[in-house]
Amino acid sequence: MNSLSNQIQFTPEKCKQIALARLDLIHKWQEFRRKAVNKLQADYDFVKLHNTSNSHLFEILGKISRGSLHRWHTILNGTEDYTKLLPQYKYSKADEYRTVLTDVEIKIFMSLLLHPNRISIGKATALTKYKLKEQGQSFIPADITFRRYAKWFKDNNYDKWVLARDGEKALSDKVEPYIKRDASLLDVGDILVADGHKLAFQVINPFTGKPCRATLVGFLDWKSTALVGYEIMLEENTQCIASALRNAIINLDMIPKIVYQDNGRAFRAKYFTDDKGFGELGFYGLYAKLGIETVFARPYNARSKVIERFFKEFQEGFEKLMPSYVGSSINNKPAYLKRNENFHKNLHQDYVPTIEETIKMIDMWLKFKNSQPCTNAPNMTITEVLENRKKQNINKTLLDDLMLATEVKTIQRNGVRFLNCDYFDERLYGLRGKVLIKYNLFDLTSVKVFTPKGEYLCTAERVTETHPMAKILGTVEDLEDYKQKIQKQQKLKRKTINSVKKLLTNDEIKLIEARSNQEEMENSNNFQKEFKPHSNGVQKINNGEKSLPIFKNNSEKYEYLIKNDPDNPWISEFKKTKEYELLYA
Repeated sequence: MNSLSNQIQFTPEKCKQIALARLDLIHKWQEFRRKAVNKLQADYDFVKLHNTSNSHLFEILGKISRGSLHRWHTILNGTEDYTKLLPQYKYSKADEYRTVLTDVEIKIFMSLLLHPNRISIGKATALTKYKLKEQGQSFIPADITFRRYAKWFKDNNYDKWVLARDGEKALSDKVEPYIKRDASLLDVGDILVADGHKLAFQVINPFTGKPCRATLVGFLDWKSTALVGYEIMLEENTQCIASALRNAIINLDMIPKIVYQDNGRAFRAKYFTDDKGFGELGFYGLYAKLGIETVFARPYNARSKVIERFFKEFQEGFEKLMPSYVGSSINNKPAYLKRNENFHKNLHQDYVPTIEETIKMIDMWLKFKNSQPCTNAPNMTITEVLENRKKQNINKTLLDDLMLATEVKTIQRNGVRFLNCDYFDERLYGLRGKVLIKYNLFDLTSVKVFTPKGEYLCTAERVTETHPMAKILGTVEDLEDYKQKIQKQQKLKRKTINSVKKLLTNDEIKLIEARSNQEEMENSNNFQKEFKPHSNGVQKINNGEKSLPIFKNNSEKYEYLIKNDPDNPWISEFKKTKEYELLYA
């Protein structure tokens, strides 16, 4: 019984079909003979009918002879055991292969075929045949013999094939079975997955003013598959990772339980030139202070990084639509960057967005992305899944340690200068020397200022420019802004005078007071003349036009006017600009 079961187990399916077809044909033949008087003639007639038919049995067995029928009938010996009719040629097991190649020939051939330089089958065959001829072998197998053996080996030893030719990572990605994880068991904010992506389009570097390819460091919520926080990294800056997490916590309004990211050393080595690991950069302490558990993926395990799928969609759905798209490699760069492509170069719009415009456009694309169905929550969009989270009312000041890396600046008259803007606070008045500033590219309206030792000084606001003729041509807001700045100057001056009085004699103090009183009187007269109200008690600004609030940029002004003054002629002018086309078209 065991021998029979083993024989059936290692019998190819085609051989089983042939044996069963032979048994069925014997039954039909016996039935045909019983109805005939002349048995010999019946045999010939049956064979002729079979060989000229298009039956299923003919497709399997092909043409037969009268002798074959009698031989099969004798082999059965009155039984119904179809295994006796199995073809009598040798058929190999799954791990065996019938070939004319000798062991020496196979060894030479496979040593070339399994080389890590991935030699092709045709080249390995040619080199093997040449070596056999050099050794004096007279019979050389045909090329197709080697090719068939290579195909059999690859199909039945794919793990060995991949490991030898492509390495361990390919073995893990292509051959090893993977574990399917049920993300529906998670809640929003339980796990944030971190990784970086080199942008395939150029942006204007605000530090140099030149186009560059920045890196987007992002944190993706595993449950909703939404990119909840990111940071644009322009140069090697370790703190970008922490800053991206800070943005994620602010957007979620909750602190995640786990941050899941690439292997510690690989995560940094992927973007930075030195080889310091994650554990050597102080991130453990920053994360632990917030109660976040840090988990690392296994090295060379691409299946564990669920954020990779998001970055692929980001490249296809967003990056390729950017006018400054340059491709992620030489193989997929656009036509206008290739040689002699004058037609595409003339069509190309040579426009590179700023960081502010890039962030605005990424946020708009994320709004579209989050409106799509969520793979981890049936019948819900990504936005709907995010809205079900439990907010914690996070205090932003607790996240200051996660802000972007500090810059060393020198205090000047208008405070500190950063990205062609001045940032000032009264506590910087009268100071000179070096300070440290912390900033966030997502909000450059203010920077935090610290002493070189790390002590907090103040939050410096960005200094806005004043209307050159606020009284006559400016709005009410322009006039009020100018008045406040004048008053602030006088306040700081009095502060200095009062401090100096404590250091001088009475005669020197009287001289300073006399000069100061004379200057204040002149300034007061000029101030009253400059800001004297009109006879009707209300100053007319811009020929009676309605005053507008102060806007940070054109997009903010456009969104305000669309809601409050849709007929404003400024809207039609703005729609003709390139900025409108990129942001709203």
